[in-house]
Amino acid sequence: MKLICFLAATALFNVVPLGATEVTATIPTPPSAETGYFKLGSTKNPAGHEISVNSRSLLFDGQPVFAVMGEFHYSRYPQAEWREELLKMKAGGVDIVATYVFWIHHEEIKGQWDWSGQRDLKKFLQTCNDVGLKVVVRCGPWCHGEVRNGGLPDWVQVHKDWKLRSTDADFLAATKILYGEIAKQLSGELWKDGGPVIGIQVDNEYGGSPDYLMALKKMAIAAGIDVPLYVKTGWPPMHKPVPLGELLPLFGAYPDGFWSRGIKPMDGDNWRNFTFRIQRTDTGIGNDTLKADQVGDTAGTEKYPYLTCEVGGGMPASYHRRINYDPRDVEANVLTQLGGGSSLLGYYMYHGGQNPEGKLSTLQESHATGYANDLPVKSYDFNAPLGEFGQINPQYYWLRRLHLFLHDFGAALAPMPVTLPVIKPTGSDDFSTLRWAARSDGKSGYVFVNNYQRLQPLPPKSDVQFKLNLRGGELIFPAQPVTIPADTFFFWPFNLELSGAKLIYATAQPICQTDDGKVCTVYFSETTGVPAEFDFDPQTLSVRDSSQSVFNDVTPSREAAIKLKTKSGSELRIVLLNEVDSLALQKTADGKVIFEAKQKTSSATVETKLLQSAGPLCEIHFSAKDHLAIAPTDADFTNAAIWQIHLPKKLDARVNPLLRIHYVGDVARLTLNGKLLDDNFYSGRTFDLGLKRYVPEILKGDLRLEILPLRKDAPLFLEPKARPDFGTNESLSTFESAEIIRQSQ
Repeated sequence: MKLICFLAATALFNVVPLGATEVTATIPTPPSAETGYFKLGSTKNPAGHEISVNSRSLLFDGQPVFAVMGEFHYSRYPQAEWREELLKMKAGGVDIVATYVFWIHHEEIKGQWDWSGQRDLKKFLQTCNDVGLKVVVRCGPWCHGEVRNGGLPDWVQVHKDWKLRSTDADFLAATKILYGEIAKQLSGELWKDGGPVIGIQVDNEYGGSPDYLMALKKMAIAAGIDVPLYVKTGWPPMHKPVPLGELLPLFGAYPDGFWSRGIKPMDGDNWRNFTFRIQRTDTGIGNDTLKADQVGDTAGTEKYPYLTCEVGGGMPASYHRRINYDPRDVEANVLTQLGGGSSLLGYYMYHGGQNPEGKLSTLQESHATGYANDLPVKSYDFNAPLGEFGQINPQYYWLRRLHLFLHDFGAALAPMPVTLPVIKPTGSDDFSTLRWAARSDGKSGYVFVNNYQRLQPLPPKSDVQFKLNLRGGELIFPAQPVTIPADTFFFWPFNLELSGAKLIYATAQPICQTDDGKVCTVYFSETTGVPAEFDFDPQTLSVRDSSQSVFNDVTPSREAAIKLKTKSGSELRIVLLNEVDSLALQKTADGKVIFEAKQKTSSATVETKLLQSAGPLCEIHFSAKDHLAIAPTDADFTNAAIWQIHLPKKLDARVNPLLRIHYVGDVARLTLNGKLLDDNFYSGRTFDLGLKRYVPEILKGDLRLEILPLRKDAPLFLEPKARPDFGTNESLSTFESAEIIRQSQ
């Protein structure tokens, strides 16, 4: 590490070295946040804490807060495992749990309500409260969520004389009963009662008359659902907006969608979600059914804070479109939403699950029920940060690191508007223009950079310096031009106040800070491939340290690389971590930093026996509407290859053992004594089955794996990394191996 005694010339005198690629943004002084027109419910809880909102952000006790929300469906997960999984979510930095109430899960047969077991919403809310998580309940009546009929029971769906999802009197009368039942579950669990429920969503992805949404809000209030926040999805754009302040719009963005009608990679405008933009509405979400004809945001959107509820934490495979995200697809998409102005990060899904057993039918979305996609019967893993059996996927750690930052620095970031640079990408084929944006209060803020796009390598950007026209003058950094490496994404601070010291800029990403009243330690993560520089304003440092205010080529370590005294007498320490250590960093409940040891896993092979080889290939069937391949039926599995699986008789369920299957095929299913346990559309990922919930029956029962062959000519989208080498074969049905994965406690 070199200590430079004077400020770099480029920071002090705004001199741009010859050959630098200067990228410029003019940062305006933001206007004051607007308020006074939001129609909220009771905002205070019995302890006097208040949740409210202005045009920039959510507020807690009147101050901006940057919360993290993660979707987890209680009715798709065993009640006995809720607490453990909610604690994982909290450890990952989630503050709020969002959950759908799927009507068909609770009243599949008219008049027969089921709120028991994993359908027990009240118990779920109480468990959330116990572990310290707030909740937003997405009430429907139509939810989607890849559920049969979008969550509407069949007995509602078949009423041809009803106009569904409208102010039709018969439909609203049935919905009123639903809302009354939900209200019973929420009774005593609302924020005003000391409970966790801070908001509800009415319907989902609705673009028709606002009269319907307002009728649902009034219905909820009349049923006693009095909460601070009443929300709707911000997509599709509405021709006539909801009356100002009545329903907060929440937005979303995905790297790619299983619902796209084609079988090409990155179909449609998904590339836009790897750029920074002011527009909030992603018209790609649900374009299989919505087919939004209005591009842009609903009029008046700028009057609301930019809150999200469906930033893609993962993506499942539909039958015709086998999405298998790289973790970076998720991470880069999240970064562009953050850099694009979001002040609430809400993930769909954050935790996967399984469809429960239906009384009359299976409960997944399918072409057979008139919907646009075939989804697995049981699995709703979603390749989320936490999988359908609680598996921790790689993006969990990257998102956790980001959430640490939001918890410590998000209050200042949340109200900062976004400024786009002077030069922006010109289209989907522009890979040479640097994709970046700034968020600032006019004096300080962050520069966000995304040089990554799913399935499209982006080249390095050489000789880059950022020029920010601030109200106090120009700031050009870093001191010397740098190369932005290929396929990277990050954010850097400027004019950041740290315990009385001003950090003019850093070419490293802040993570979190600790402060014991005497020493403030701030943790950063290196930007791989870019030298780490920290440039402090000497006027904010003690006389002793003011001559050593610029630090170049800082070496990553778990120990403090920089120690300074501020002018006010505080001690400031800077720790720069490498990528691995930064992803292992955690904060304990008392605010201390620890580094998580890498989880130890062990595996053991499983005995298998081939019972039946694959029979004749199934005929490929197509949907009538858009001619997409549709999923095989139960009858097709008579021609599946079948293996019997023998699990170890002594299996320790306490270590959350997973049966992990490596295979190539079209569709795989696991059955126990003839009953379907789980199913998997091949996408290049392993097929996992959590065993704990099936013990002891699974240890002594007849466990079978069925695999249908994948046809070489199958009209499906498969990720390039997942497409097998067929060689001279016209199809493949390959069972490679099965193992038990044991995770140490």
